[in-house]
Amino acid sequence: MSADRLLAFAAMSFLLIVIPGPSVLFVIGRALAMGRRAALTTVVGNTLGAYVLVTAVAFGIGSVVERSVLVFTTLKLAGAAYLIYLGVKAWRDRKSLPAAFNGDRPAHGSLRTLWDGFAVGISNPKTIIFFAAVLPQFVDRAQGHVVAQMLVLGLVFNLIAVTFDSVWGLTASAARDWFARSPRRLSAVGGAGGLTMIGLGITVAVTGRKE
Repeated sequence: MSADRLLAFAAMSFLLIVIPGPSVLFVIGRALAMGRRAALTTVVGNTLGAYVLVTAVAFGIGSVVERSVLVFTTLKLAGAAYLIYLGVKAWRDRKSLPAAFNGDRPAHGSLRTLWDGFAVGISNPKTIIFFAAVLPQFVDRAQGHVVAQMLVLGLVFNLIAVTFDSVWGLTASAARDWFARSPRRLSAVGGAGGLTMIGLGITVAVTGRKE
């Protein structure tokens, strides 16, 4: 794979990543509701989910998802439903955030937080379409090792994504520290984060391919 192809793909990935999508908004919601550690754990989960999509595309499974309206829609709706579920849960738990923040209650488990991020990352319609339709175009098939090239390109995408998603998460968690000085403000931001995830889930469900 030539350096020109790699740089061109990195540039296109950057343009996609800097525009906040479902994964970024989810990270921000988690940062506001649960803090820096949860935000960064969510970023890791998102990244792992996205790289599973890269692997699927590299081995030909991604083309099935991209071409099949049923498979694509099922995956998209499953991700949307999970976002809505998490949003409802965050809204219901908003009044317990001050106690959790002060250490009066056990924190949200890291494995559960990682899984939540993974589920959102692997069901992100924006990422599915990008990997299935765009990533293969940057592979130099004349040089062979097509699968390896796709995996490298996917790694480039994820390195850019984890960097910028982490910045979003850290910025949002810093704002949370200000909210945490007041139980009422912290409860309000927890509720806002829940409503954001619900709205995001609805948006994911109604957007994307319908044909």
